[in-house]
Amino acid sequence: MFVKVCGLSTPESVREAVDAGADAVGFVLTASPRVVSPSQAASLLAAVPADVSPIGVFRDEPVADAIAIARAAGLHWIQLHGTRSRGDVATVHDAGMKLVRAITMGAAQDEFEDWGEDLLLIDAAVPGSGESWDYASVAALPVLQGRHWVLAGGLDAANVGAAAAAAHAWGVDVSSGVEASRGVKDPAKIRAFVHAAKAAATV
Repeated sequence: MFVKVCGLSTPESVREAVDAGADAVGFVLTASPRVVSPSQAASLLAAVPADVSPIGVFRDEPVADAIAIARAAGLHWIQLHGTRSRGDVATVHDAGMKLVRAITMGAAQDEFEDWGEDLLLIDAAVPGSGESWDYASVAALPVLQGRHWVLAGGLDAANVGAAAAAAHAWGVDVSSGVEASRGVKDPAKIRAFVHAAKAAATV
């Protein structure tokens, strides 16, 4: 099971995620309680080993701006939320970067198709709410069969195994589910989540 821990903002939380076995860590470079500056993200990279993917997360920024900010932070992965196009995917790849394209369960049907992104992330219809949702509804989408995609939204150590199994997810992403308070990561929750996710069967 691929595991990404997102919204990290301190060297301690990055090390905790890495030591627990996370495959990717996310740095929020857009307006958020978890936002870090490009220079902060660059300093956090020191705690990320080569076999873990550091990802810069953006919401509605134009793709060119996201690329420039990610480059300033020393990142080679970008996660794009908001309204995007197939051209945006090509632009990220033309810049020599990899892309996580993030959509919500309420997105238009064609957005679930393979646009050439490196990973597709599927979030709740209302992302950022931290509330669980009907994870099994994703499994009913034949367009996802055989693809690498990541489940997000309302996940924590207690429900990640069942949610991933219900959705037939290849990977999972967590942020608020490993926090002591909004924007403040809890080391014990990070460890518990990663261990629970890794214990879940990968489809």
